[in-house]
Amino acid sequence: MHAPTYPCRHRLGFTRILLVAGALALSAAIASATGEDDVRAVFDRFVTAQNSHDVAAVRELLLDSPNFLWVTRGAPIWGREAALKRFDSLYQGTWKLSPDMSNLKTVLVSETTAQLYVPITFNIGAPGQPAPDTLFLMNQTLVKTAGGWRIANILPMPVPAPAATPPK
Repeated sequence: MHAPTYPCRHRLGFTRILLVAGALALSAAIASATGEDDVRAVFDRFVTAQNSHDVAAVRELLLDSPNFLWVTRGAPIWGREAALKRFDSLYQGTWKLSPDMSNLKTVLVSETTAQLYVPITFNIGAPGQPAPDTLFLMNQTLVKTAGGWRIANILPMPVPAPAATPPK
C-alpha cells in the first residue's frame, strides 16, 4: 500500500498554514517578551524613584485611580493621592528598597495586565532612628494605559523571621 498523494497545491496550502502559525507564535513570543521588559522597566523606575524619595516620579508610575491600592502595615491606602501623601511622609525618614532582581518574575496576565513578584529588602526607619532591614515579598499588578504601564496596586508581604532553633 502506498501513501496517498496530494496535488501540489494542497502541500503549498499546508506549508502556508505552517508559516502563518509560526509567524503568529513568534510575534506573540516577541510581544510577551517586550511586555515583560516594559513591566520590568517600570519597576526599575519605581525603585529608583522610591530610593531617591522622588514623589513626582512615583506619581507618574502609579495608576491615577481611586481604585489604586497599596497595603502597608496591614492597612489599605486607596487612591494615588493618598499613597503619594503617605510616601512623602515616609521619605522624611530612612526609606530604601533593595529588590532581589535575580528572582524578579513578571507574568503577562493579558495584553493590558501584568503581575510582578520579587523578594525585596526594605530599610525603613523614622527620622533619626535606626532603620532595620526587613524582607518582604513584593507583589504588584500593573495595567497598560494610553500613557504606558502603570502600577495599579502594591501588595508587600512581610517574610516572617526564621523560628529559633531549640537548643540540643
